[in-house]
Amino acid sequence: MTEAGLAVRTLAGRDVREAADLARESVEDGVCALVVVGGDGMVHLGLQAVAGSGTPFGVVPAGTGNDFARALGLPLGDPEAAADTVVAGHVREIDLGRTDGQWFAGVVAAGFDAKVNDRVNRMRWPKGPRRYDLATFAELGVFTPIPYHLELDGEVLDLEAMLVAVGNIASYGGGLRITPGAELDDGVFDVVVVAPVSRLTLVRAFRRVKHGTHTVYPFVTVHRARRVKLDAPGITAYVDGERLGPLPRTFDVVPRAQRVYAPAAGIPLDP
Repeated sequence: MTEAGLAVRTLAGRDVREAADLARESVEDGVCALVVVGGDGMVHLGLQAVAGSGTPFGVVPAGTGNDFARALGLPLGDPEAAADTVVAGHVREIDLGRTDGQWFAGVVAAGFDAKVNDRVNRMRWPKGPRRYDLATFAELGVFTPIPYHLELDGEVLDLEAMLVAVGNIASYGGGLRITPGAELDDGVFDVVVVAPVSRLTLVRAFRRVKHGTHTVYPFVTVHRARRVKLDAPGITAYVDGERLGPLPRTFDVVPRAQRVYAPAAGIPLDP
């Protein structure tokens, strides 16, 4: 970016809190743009600083999942090419979700997937993706369907399910297309509900999530809504790879809430 003639100020906090403070202070100082280097957790941190400010947002994907970058069509595994997207100055207006004052870009996990996240956070071994495999296997052994209270733009659904996912984008977990029809600028969430099934059937369905073809199963339903109220006992929600906190929660779509640097189909913006 410097070689391209942009004036770059590097922010590196000693921890998450300091990084968030530095980002927010820079936006308040009137920087032309905020660019984060990292994964979906770093995207989540950056969005808290820029959302609602009018400051454009850029991402150089360098994390494990990179689902937000994937949704934008940014190059993965090539930081120079991702930085070139910022330099080119094309922006796209996208929707964001909001809950209890927090902004988010991705998919809310609030079921079996959230339980796996809880288990992973308690594990100290092994490191890396293998931890998720073991956590999934262990959770399958004890998991039972969850009673949900769900409100979709006022429509009330009381049901049991294996999971409910609320998607602003199509994937989480590094390309798992749990809400395959979700788009960043359509003004609604895609809400996927997986009804109670056997553990073996759940495993088979999850094998199809990578390609987003699990929605063909009769026990998977897809809803669309601008506001989602969700409650379930003992469930902690996750989004953008971050822990949101226990249910109940209300999730709202904020249409065209943020300008982001994206590949060429966007609107040219002077650096």
